[in-house]
Amino acid sequence: MFTGIITDIGTVRAVEMRGDMRARIGCAYDMAGVDLGASIACDGVCLTVIAKGDDWFDVDISAETLSKTRIGAEGWSLGQRLNLERALRVGDELGGHIVSGHVDGVARITRAAREGDSLRLTFEAPADLARFIAPKGSVTLNGTSLTVNEVEGNRFGINLIPHTQQVTTWGDAAEGDAVNLEIDTLARYVARLAEAMADRPHQT
Repeated sequence: MFTGIITDIGTVRAVEMRGDMRARIGCAYDMAGVDLGASIACDGVCLTVIAKGDDWFDVDISAETLSKTRIGAEGWSLGQRLNLERALRVGDELGGHIVSGHVDGVARITRAAREGDSLRLTFEAPADLARFIAPKGSVTLNGTSLTVNEVEGNRFGINLIPHTQQVTTWGDAAEGDAVNLEIDTLARYVARLAEAMADRPHQT
């Protein structure tokens, strides 16, 4: 589990196809304190550390993960920056919301506009996921816990304050970018409950 609060910006150092995709990611974490088998969210994708060095770790990325994320949609290029977050530990502050690291699909930035020092972005979500996104609700985009401003059909808006732009990769965001989208788990269960209630026979 994660919180959607980014704790480092990593850099893709190597990418190799060997059955699954393998990538090496540079980071500023103290890797002496990261065990092999640990989970690190990379742009919101929960990945397992399979090898490590002083300032890097390797991960394998399965075909299933590629099919659900922007990694498969656009690939990872050398030097690409990634939002990183280590797994939540007991006692850690829950500053964002509960994030699983299991990306549901890919959204795309349809509009980027500056409003003062903030950056306002509009996204288009896949139709089967858009129904789980609500105004003032939470959503995870490229691993970042964000609050939804408004929703119109399959599109929704987000406002990014300067601090978020500085400590994540969101300062590089541009129209047309693909983005990893994980919907709020609570929203998913509320929707399923509503569907179940609607399917129950009405009593008179």
